[in-house]
Amino acid sequence: MLEGNPLPQSAGYAIVVGLGAVFAFGMIAVTAMLRRYQKEIITAEEFATAGRSVNTSLIAAAVVSSWTWAATLLQSTTQAYKNGVSGGFWYASGACVQIILFATLAIKAKQIAPGAHTYLEIVRARYGKTAHLVYTYFAFATNILVTAMLLAGGSATVNFLTGMHPVAAIFLLPLGTVVYTLFGGIKATFLTDYAHTVVIVIIIFVFAFSVYAASPLLGSPSAVYDKLTELAKTHPIEGNHKGSYLTFNSKSGGMFFLINISGNFPTVFMDQGYWNKAIAASPAASLPGYVLGGLAWFAIPCLISTSMGLACRCLEDSPSFMYYPNGLSATQVAEGLVLPTAAYTLLGKGGAVASLLLVFMAVTSAMSAELIAGYINPRASGKKLILVSHASCIIFGLIMIGFSIGLHYGGVSMGFLYELMGIIIASAVIPASLTMFWSRQNWAAAVISPVLGSLVGIISWLASAKSMFGSASYDNLFEDDPMLIGNLVSLLSPLIFVPVLTICFKHEPFDWEILKEIKRVDETEEIMQSEGEVYDEKNDKENLNPITSVATVGKQLAQSNKDKLLEEETAHLAKSAKIGGYLCIFMALAFLIVWPMPMYGSKYIFSKKFFTGWVTVLIIWLFFTCFMVCIYPLWEGRHGIYTTCRGLYWDLTGQTYKLREWQNSHPEQLHVVQSQISAAVHEGREENEDKIRHIDDELK
Repeated sequence: MLEGNPLPQSAGYAIVVGLGAVFAFGMIAVTAMLRRYQKEIITAEEFATAGRSVNTSLIAAAVVSSWTWAATLLQSTTQAYKNGVSGGFWYASGACVQIILFATLAIKAKQIAPGAHTYLEIVRARYGKTAHLVYTYFAFATNILVTAMLLAGGSATVNFLTGMHPVAAIFLLPLGTVVYTLFGGIKATFLTDYAHTVVIVIIIFVFAFSVYAASPLLGSPSAVYDKLTELAKTHPIEGNHKGSYLTFNSKSGGMFFLINISGNFPTVFMDQGYWNKAIAASPAASLPGYVLGGLAWFAIPCLISTSMGLACRCLEDSPSFMYYPNGLSATQVAEGLVLPTAAYTLLGKGGAVASLLLVFMAVTSAMSAELIAGYINPRASGKKLILVSHASCIIFGLIMIGFSIGLHYGGVSMGFLYELMGIIIASAVIPASLTMFWSRQNWAAAVISPVLGSLVGIISWLASAKSMFGSASYDNLFEDDPMLIGNLVSLLSPLIFVPVLTICFKHEPFDWEILKEIKRVDETEEIMQSEGEVYDEKNDKENLNPITSVATVGKQLAQSNKDKLLEEETAHLAKSAKIGGYLCIFMALAFLIVWPMPMYGSKYIFSKKFFTGWVTVLIIWLFFTCFMVCIYPLWEGRHGIYTTCRGLYWDLTGQTYKLREWQNSHPEQLHVVQSQISAAVHEGREENEDKIRHIDDELK
């Protein structure tokens, strides 16, 4: 039995503070290079939407990273530990479908409101200020619950592995994330998401091959299978068919499946972090980015839980086990400590470091999406928007630190928060989605139904705990039945409230063209000021040519290509919406019904060959994930990487004039030019010409 912590406190501070600083300074350096070599100017529009030009692979990588929370790793592993081989699948399938379904919502938003920055803008344009405030509450509550889970799970794991005080971890985990988000905006979250995801995938490969190939304690699917078969006789799982760890027929697992589906709909559909990524995607990248991202993400929780959750169960009676001869306590399981316990038992201090690094990456990558998810008023000036965005990141970070410390001292675990979130926020999912798809949903239905749904969900949760267990205590509220009832009532009750309120308060069908009046932020002043600062220092008027190209290219596009490009984009989005609808129906049926339900209903217990094949397929699936989020982004971004590296080489070798010559001769490849072209497509011809004349006059 291990006495003390696997790692010294210094290791915790080194990773939490040191790696945070590395990412922060790295993002500052990358932002500077992108500005110099590719003319990426962090305007308010760029900060919030990355120029609306992010490609498929980076969208997929960002989706995988943002959806890989601490809970993805810790809670999925806990479910496999508690319910057997089905636990990881219930987590993965119950949370994967939402990402794929969200693709249709993302495309619809681009169709009906191409200039929007947030779905809250769409709500305000359709229903007015009161509705805007209601949905702002749900968006803010979503961000708070998600971030609280990240910090709760992350701080508990850091404390468990290193002895670092949980409050210190709560303070320090967000620090580096806040810094690099402030400097790079949503582009920072995309780039750091990529780096985080690469590390996460590599560590999961290490864990999986350790359990199923290399470890002397287990080392093969056959050894794991034999041990799980033995455990079904000595320590059967209550509610599983024959107590088996190798069946999908699990009462607790099935209930978690429904809780998981209910809770994860709002954490995608109501989380502005996902809307930011959808808006930042180019029109061609929205559908494939989210669908491929969802499919790539599936292997992460499914494989790590099948590896580490089952391994922890198998090793509890081994002298090498961290707490031998005792198993993990219920409190430790609820805090998500199955993963680090199994990692240390299998790989010693190396496993402890890997699990600490894994959780740190998951916490910081997901939290960066929450920090950039603040709502901004698009009618303000660009400077004001940047100021408000920066202030929002800092204030939200401080609020979450205080809130998470309160939860820590209140004894609220990550597992409790994970199952609670749907009760609080799921009621807004249906009316928010209908805001995009149903022209007849009126103000009353949109505003009242989520509020009523949340209230009846909370009441059902409390009342069921009181009725079933005699009191609404923390432990009773954490039971499967009350959590399931509260989540389902909150999510589904708007199916009753919305049509009733729509019928009672009749309203004319909404004119979707009104949403097209939402405009992008005018970046002219910021671009002019930024370029002025760069070039006035050198007093070199020739270097103004690249920005003259913004005006020239934008003018030519507005005069000759605007209608054609807009028609092409509209046709592409319409086609994507149709394909996405069918694809989402197919994926939902596959992941939620066709795949798991026959195994659940038949009470099938895995054979050794079937279990070996199951593990093999998941490992192959993770190779697909590796390609999608590690290799494919490098291929799609090869031209930008080459441009940046070449410019850096020219600077280091004193050939700066070559950089100027290239920028003057290839203005169409500069990011700031492409951003202005994108703006020109969605604006009126006369407005474009006025803006272009203004830029030309300023430059002259």
